[in-house]
Amino acid sequence: MSGLHLIRHGSIAELQLDNPSKLNAFTVEMLEAVEPACAEIERDAAVQAVVVTAADSKAFCAGADILAWSQLEPWEFARNWVRYGHRIFDRLARLSKPSIAALNGHAFGGGLEFAATADIRVMAPQATLALPEAAVGIVPGWSGTQRLIRLMGEPLVKEMALFGRRISADRAHAAGFVAEISDDPKQTAFEIAEALMAKSPCSIEVAKYMIHAAAGEDRGAMIEALGAGMIGPTADRDEGVTAFREKRKPNFPGTRP
Repeated sequence: MSGLHLIRHGSIAELQLDNPSKLNAFTVEMLEAVEPACAEIERDAAVQAVVVTAADSKAFCAGADILAWSQLEPWEFARNWVRYGHRIFDRLARLSKPSIAALNGHAFGGGLEFAATADIRVMAPQATLALPEAAVGIVPGWSGTQRLIRLMGEPLVKEMALFGRRISADRAHAAGFVAEISDDPKQTAFEIAEALMAKSPCSIEVAKYMIHAAAGEDRGAMIEALGAGMIGPTADRDEGVTAFREKRKPNFPGTRP
């Protein structure tokens, strides 16, 4: 059954795009499946890494299904398609668990924006990247002109969005957008994920928060999450909660672990 599937492989969660008849293009149902999948991943302490893949196809993802958005009224397109998709992709980008995208084929439009939400990417040598929205009279809407600028740089994004050019795996790798070029991106992505099992999950999570704060990815939430992590283990926090439960004035000791 087509859609977006959450598949468990021990401590690794696989998010699989599965709409091969349309080159894994996003439907409304696929978009709606991202958020609950992310919530499930966050709730499961056993999950230490996420690999984003696509069902066997010539493409990783051809973008958004034109038939899914072309019938929308302009205000519906802006509010219910673009803003909603943007929020969903932000949710994936801000997972506390590290993520690797395996680009087995072309990643166009929304597919490229989806790949950009991962922490790193592995790409097949024949795959290309593109932002072809201008060819159908629209513009990138799921962070193609925002997150991609930070990850790829303005010149490459302009080359795709303004001039309709495709970016090869070699150029994407040279730009730092792709960590590795592999004949089997999925296998390589899982090998990278497996290597994480020997690392500290807490260290990785905090490092991701710090890097995202520096890069401007949900900076406010990242800084406050780090602050919460510092205050959580303190005796002051314990005393404050205890005093609230006992309905008395707290006596903060000011001590740290």
